[in-house]
Amino acid sequence: MEVDILTMTYPPLLVFIAALLVLVLPRIAGFTVGTLSLAAVLVISIVAPEGQHLTGTFLGFEVVPFYVDEFSRMIGLGLGFLGICSVIYAYSSEASKTLTAFALVYVSSSIGAAFAGDWLMLLFMWELMAVTSTLVVWQYGGEAVRAGFRYALFHGTAGVLLMMAVAVHYVKSGTFIYDAAGIADGIPALLAVLGMGINVAFIGVHVWLPDTYPRPHFAASVFLSVYTTKTSAFVLYRAFPVEGQSDLSIYIAYMGGLMAVYGATFALLQHDMRALLSYHIQAQLGYIVAGIGIGSPIAVAGAMAHLFNNVFFKSLLFMAVGVVIYRTGEEDLYELGGLWREMPLTAIGFGLGAFSITAIPGFNGFISKGMLFNAADPHYYGQPEYQALYWLLYLGAIGTLLSFLKLGYYVFFHGESDLEVADAKPGQTVAMLGLGGACLLFGVWWQGLADLTPMVHGVEFEYPGGHGELHPYSRGHLETAGILTAIAAVVFVIVRKPLSKLNLGDPAMVVFPATYYGSRWTMLAMTETYAAVDNAVVGAVKRCYWIRNNPVLAVDAAAGRLPDWLVEVDDHQPTDGGRPSTIHLRTGIGTTVLLLTLVLTVILWLLVV
Repeated sequence: MEVDILTMTYPPLLVFIAALLVLVLPRIAGFTVGTLSLAAVLVISIVAPEGQHLTGTFLGFEVVPFYVDEFSRMIGLGLGFLGICSVIYAYSSEASKTLTAFALVYVSSSIGAAFAGDWLMLLFMWELMAVTSTLVVWQYGGEAVRAGFRYALFHGTAGVLLMMAVAVHYVKSGTFIYDAAGIADGIPALLAVLGMGINVAFIGVHVWLPDTYPRPHFAASVFLSVYTTKTSAFVLYRAFPVEGQSDLSIYIAYMGGLMAVYGATFALLQHDMRALLSYHIQAQLGYIVAGIGIGSPIAVAGAMAHLFNNVFFKSLLFMAVGVVIYRTGEEDLYELGGLWREMPLTAIGFGLGAFSITAIPGFNGFISKGMLFNAADPHYYGQPEYQALYWLLYLGAIGTLLSFLKLGYYVFFHGESDLEVADAKPGQTVAMLGLGGACLLFGVWWQGLADLTPMVHGVEFEYPGGHGELHPYSRGHLETAGILTAIAAVVFVIVRKPLSKLNLGDPAMVVFPATYYGSRWTMLAMTETYAAVDNAVVGAVKRCYWIRNNPVLAVDAAAGRLPDWLVEVDDHQPTDGGRPSTIHLRTGIGTTVLLLTLVLTVILWLLVV
């Protein structure tokens, strides 16, 4: 194994260690360590030279746990900066040390997946990401536990499909190491797109997303809103990196277009603020998936730039909505209104995120969506077969504008607020304005985003009537943005009142009943089986403990000389000597899974090194 300074500062390991320290250090010290570990990820992403930096063997196979290229560097920068802001936000939002530790282990696995240089290491990090993100959901208790089981069911299925894809890929190619061709074509490609499609919320297997993200602590939703979906979209690019290399590419592209429309449409129907934002995770992933499917240089550049930008504005929107929930205790956007007077800093944070996600000129979303529109438009770089995709992305953009007009209007501007609430706390404000500043920076200084984005170097846009260098603020782009905004504003005025009377709950019950009820019944079967096994095992252990401490009574009970009520077993029933039992047989499912995950992770890491 190669040994250098980067080997000793493997980014996921730094964050993993910080997660453990959060549990044992005083709260402010633990959160500081967590923030510094993510700052280290940010620095390493900037300074690490391109190429392979950490190699080894795992179970006899060559692996590359840490690989830096233009793509992983960009993702590392985004995830590292978001992590810093998210930990600061969590601290200020009174998130527990346990929740933050779970979240940091989750972030660690996501960063590990982004920097992986082979399919085997990616698979390990992918599965760790599924387990740890489930713990982040479960930790909150209540409804989040049910949602967490459903979440785990979907992501477990995704992991199995990806594992099968990687196994068949190895049989066909003889190596797990990434190459320019991506995943092997045929069965591996099909299995991979199905497995990755679950994590990036393909229509039909997306129901876990809007069901899960509104349930946990609002600070947990900030972490969840980015790390799984964006990392998975990046891995989808790793599987399908070359234009035309797979027969699935055009289907992937059109799935992205449909996701953009579907997510934006059902976001419009939501009353729950975090459910609305969750559907927009699917909608924005649609743009990224479409770019990956098209596969041309400008499409991939647009997809990666939009992924990078999405890390900032999507988490920012969850932060702003989280502050509203934190201060008001209200999740329903129609129960709010006029909060801009009470919460001006939160309103500013929300505005920065909303302007970015809706691609308003001057903000980062305008730059990356412009690339994707050009990639699909036959008048620019697109091919004729993508003409319909262009209009799907166009409709998705209108739906996005409508959704955030609705959310912003009803939460911050509609009517007069009868609530006397405080604004965001200092840490929350710092986190929101940090992400909002990044959204504004890469919208104004778009050249910096272009230099950072892989494959955009040297690319030129071919405009109707001329040929010029990349310039997002061309007249055509500005006109498109103006037309989209005008259409959305007019439509919002027309549909505002009818929309307020619609509340479909979970649309998956109607649109995808088989997926919805199938996953729900499977989840119930899983939880009831777990409860039955738990009761049987705990009951057996308790009875053995009671027999050990009450041998005389046990003999009499076996001979039938004692009434049943006298031998009923209780956790703290006195023993023969009158001393109560101090045995504790149960712990939370999240803690149990975390301990098992930590032990297995350490064992597997030792196998690698």
